[in-house]
Amino acid sequence: MASTDSPSFETFDADRHPSLGRALVPVLGVVAFLGIGSGYLKLDPHGPLLWSIVLTGVVGRYWLDFSWDDLYDGVARSLLMGLEAILILFVIYALIATWVSAGTIPGLMYYGLSVLTPRVFLPATALLAAAVAFSVGSSWTTAGTLGVAFIGIGSGLGIPAPMTAGAILTGAYAGDKQSPLSDTTNLAAAVTNTDLYDHIRGMRLGTAIALGVSVLLYAALGLRAGGAIPAGRVETIRTALAGSYELSALVFVPLLVTFGLALYGYPALPTLVAGVFAGVGTTVLLQGASFTAAWDVFLYGTSPETGADIVNDLLASDGLSGSAWTISVVVAALSLGGLLEETGVIAVLAHRLAKAVWSRGSLVVGTGASAFAVNLFSAQQYMSIVVPGMTLRDLYDEYGFDSTMLSKAIESAGTPTGALIPWHAGGVFMATALNVDTLAYAPYYFFAFLSPAVLVAMAVTGKGLTAGAPDPDPATVPSDD
Repeated sequence: MASTDSPSFETFDADRHPSLGRALVPVLGVVAFLGIGSGYLKLDPHGPLLWSIVLTGVVGRYWLDFSWDDLYDGVARSLLMGLEAILILFVIYALIATWVSAGTIPGLMYYGLSVLTPRVFLPATALLAAAVAFSVGSSWTTAGTLGVAFIGIGSGLGIPAPMTAGAILTGAYAGDKQSPLSDTTNLAAAVTNTDLYDHIRGMRLGTAIALGVSVLLYAALGLRAGGAIPAGRVETIRTALAGSYELSALVFVPLLVTFGLALYGYPALPTLVAGVFAGVGTTVLLQGASFTAAWDVFLYGTSPETGADIVNDLLASDGLSGSAWTISVVVAALSLGGLLEETGVIAVLAHRLAKAVWSRGSLVVGTGASAFAVNLFSAQQYMSIVVPGMTLRDLYDEYGFDSTMLSKAIESAGTPTGALIPWHAGGVFMATALNVDTLAYAPYYFFAFLSPAVLVAMAVTGKGLTAGAPDPDPATVPSDD
């Protein structure tokens, strides 16, 4: 569980509050650098993120009078909050490689291709991913394990990988939001002083609507995208898999170990590490690889030669050593988020947003917008929950809201939208695990748009909001001037 001691506007040293104008300088710089560098110049995000870090650091040191030690501490706190995500990224690279060599992912593909059809594949993927994520409490674990197999199955059925990735993420995040085992679900309840199960019940209707509409959209996509499978493709893939791996029921031992530990309540990191060991053991005992070769796969990945190029491409993986590109993006993004937090930029922007609301509806919409904005600039979903959750608690009390409304608002808009952002830890992870660019799967990741949209609809109509008093007269709301 992430720490919740990030500074809000009220806890920030009043003598060091940057003005709105000064706070906007690094923010606009980040937008410009990432827009021009990544969008126009087509650079990898590393360079634009470094430019943004330098600008924010210079502004913090020479304009806002923070010491280098202060700025370093901000970076260190952000990296510490994101450390679990970084470690999980390392492990996921290794886990995917060992599960390929063990025959686990090939086995899921082999049997999945025999029972799924193109027309039902996308909605079935979303629903299965939701069930698994709810059971284990982790969207990342779901996407990094079963999601990889779904990508292979979809390819065999002629479904474009971005569509499959979108369905995987929709189910993974919908199930994660409703799981009492989820870290973000527990965090949203904690920072808003809400009972966990009250928080989950408060999200249930909105999550069900967003997931239900998504499944209907995937069913419609399946009718269009799942036409005739290219002649012989499924049989070619299944023959190549069966000829290259021992595909008995034992190939699913790593899957059973990983999800069994998750269901028992073990945290994600040791659960995934156990999955790696199970994958290595299955590679040695079932697939006949030597002990040394199995651990070489852990480090260097897989490059299978099955006799079918499509299968070789689907099952190629990088292993632990291939994680450097991804980890460096996450470290840079977290460092930038730490600087923006330490200098008070994020707190000032959230506070200004709070002052701009005039009704319950605008408060809920503004909360969702602030959660997405924090995702955009901090690059991690924990901050998108912590900052607005701590900054806006008193304002929700003033407007007569039950705390479940705040917890629902920050998680509905904060948790699923991070995977839409290419430099966000969630976006980087999902793109890497599924081997689909963030901006490629984004149009098909319906839940990321529908979850906040349902929240906005509830805010505009007043349906589904929980409150204990009528709207106050705006003139009576205390001013912070």
